[in-house]
Amino acid sequence: MSETKKPAGYYLRERFMPHLWCAGCGHGTVLNGLVRSVDELGLKKREIVMVSGIGCSARMAGYLDFHTLHTLHGRALAFATGVKLSRPELKIICPLGDGDALAIGGNHFIHAARRNIDITVLILNNRIYGMTGGQYSPLSGCGIDATTAPYSSIDEAFDAVRLATASGATFVARTTTFHVHQMQQILTQAIQHKGFSVVEVLSQCPTHFGRKNGGLEAVDMLKGYQQNTAPVGSKKLENSPDLIPVGVFVDEERAEYCDRYQGVIDRAQGGAAARTAPVGQGGAAAQGGAP
Repeated sequence: MSETKKPAGYYLRERFMPHLWCAGCGHGTVLNGLVRSVDELGLKKREIVMVSGIGCSARMAGYLDFHTLHTLHGRALAFATGVKLSRPELKIICPLGDGDALAIGGNHFIHAARRNIDITVLILNNRIYGMTGGQYSPLSGCGIDATTAPYSSIDEAFDAVRLATASGATFVARTTTFHVHQMQQILTQAIQHKGFSVVEVLSQCPTHFGRKNGGLEAVDMLKGYQQNTAPVGSKKLENSPDLIPVGVFVDEERAEYCDRYQGVIDRAQGGAAARTAPVGQGGAAAQGGAP
């Protein structure tokens, strides 16, 4: 853990300021929580690689003074997997929006979770495609107005927490931009966790989502996060099941992909001990397949 706190500006590329996020956007709050977590953990900037795709959330990679890759829409996790396999000692963080994570990037997401590769994914869920004009997304849900749904969306939304859990992520959490202290604590846990970590952050978009859905301002949306959420396992949630649960849903240990991949390398190089070693949890030997 860090003994002396650094100013937030230490982690920023201030030459790219002012930022391009709209007034009232929640993404800056997430960035603030992230740099505070990095500082708390005492991580050096050179120990982190941030990999993003395209969209409002992807701007975060440009503003942070880490190693960064700004990649193709939906392909951030493919690039991140390559970086992690080549430099497993580095911390990989991927800020993803609705599309990067669960539309065009959905297949990469479920397979990265299945592999349990040590990457921290932040799903910045503002329920809209903000950068490209306010189209509805896989996280919008039914009854939401958008530029591509002028008579309201009829598509059910993904539950990102359930999807991540079912796909095999070993750390899964949800928080909001209202719960700033909880957010920082969860981000710290996620970065520390060895395995595929998913943190969904409900983040307000007053410009596109709010304007088309009741004229909500940022403050209205933040109040909604306060009023419409409840901690996982709380009595409040039991009594009001329509509330959105927030907190940590999954935190478990399982063999990490890069460690298992190193075992493949060792076996390929012909070490006698490596050739006789088990594949590892979840591998062919564990599943009853060929060694």
